Amino acid sequence: MIYVQLYISSSAPLYSSDECTFRLGELNRKTFLNCKPNMINKVDNVLKTWYSLCMGLKENIYQKLDASRGTAFSGEELAEEFGVSRAAVWKAVRTLRAEGFSIAAGTNRGYSLAPLDDNLTVSGVRKYLEDGFFLNVLPSCTSTNDEVKKLAAEGAPAWTAVLAEEQTAGRGRYARPFYSPRGAGLYISVLIRPNLPAAETLFITTSAAVAVCEAIEKIADVHAEIKWVNDVFLGGKKVCGILTEAAFNVESGGLDYAIVGIGINVTRHGFPAELEGIATSVFEDTPPADVRARLAAELLKSLKRYIEGISVRSFYEEYKRRSFVLGKRVLAVSGDFSREGVVIDLDENCFLKIRFDDGFERLLSSGEVSIRIKTGD
Repeated sequence: MIYVQLYISSSAPLYSSDECTFRLGELNRKTFLNCKPNMINKVDNVLKTWYSLCMGLKENIYQKLDASRGTAFSGEELAEEFGVSRAAVWKAVRTLRAEGFSIAAGTNRGYSLAPLDDNLTVSGVRKYLEDGFFLNVLPSCTSTNDEVKKLAAEGAPAWTAVLAEEQTAGRGRYARPFYSPRGAGLYISVLIRPNLPAAETLFITTSAAVAVCEAIEKIADVHAEIKWVNDVFLGGKKVCGILTEAAFNVESGGLDYAIVGIGINVTRHGFPAELEGIATSVFEDTPPADVRARLAAELLKSLKRYIEGISVRSFYEEYKRRSFVLGKRVLAVSGDFSREGVVIDLDENCFLKIRFDDGFERLLSSGEVSIRIKTGD
């Protein structure tokens, strides 16, 4: 008797080997299928049935249409491929449309996904990623950080990520609201479990800032800069905010886990009046196809690389190179204290060195002071 092992997940493509071991995704739970040697030819159909059950017909159809955007597939073709009825195919397509996917359909024309459709899906992001990430995509949530916090409490592994089409209560530092309209941005939070002392948690944010810059530049071919300590700018306007939240182990004093929340304005979507003039987006006009999925994947890959290199400050040179506060005149503010000076350096701990107008120089951390760039001086 030959045992065919299935790893059941909500994502990742079907895999088969000469040994007849099939993998459907990351290990969540196992199911074993017995088959006699002379029944091996039937295993593929059985696995397709399991695949449909595990991933969902809707996701299967989306992947099929996404792989050949603009190409039409008849309901009969899809029904036969996934072992379901044409009525089931139609219901799945109707659900995808209700979720905002641009799927054309017509008599004798079949179903096709619009070339410029930019809706987020797990499979849409995963096709640009290597293994090691655990993705969840939500149509809407209050905050992706809050969603990941729930998963962390349930023991979710490092590099679990939640993406959302919109946030109804997105937030930044000091609980400031973050504008997160549907379909206009990349709203993502990532769970990490690095072995770091509390004093080095700032480097998670600085690593994320560099990762965002690199992802934007790779996708849009524009130069991104960093405003100390956690904002990313394009052309002098804010395009991204980063919020890092952490939980600490009381006994060890070390980090239990951290959540990196990132919000990127991908396209303009009627910024509210208070953001006009200070916020911008990666693309002013219609973006390329699948741009948010590609941006998410590039961000995750870059973020993982820099987080894993925190011990050697792998982010530092890029962070300093992209910091546009160096050499700028700023107002340093902390409570009732405020003094003007010039930023003259950024050290390896990401402390700003400021020379105040009286000639006094001081290193300042993001935890004790905020800065405002002065203009017209």
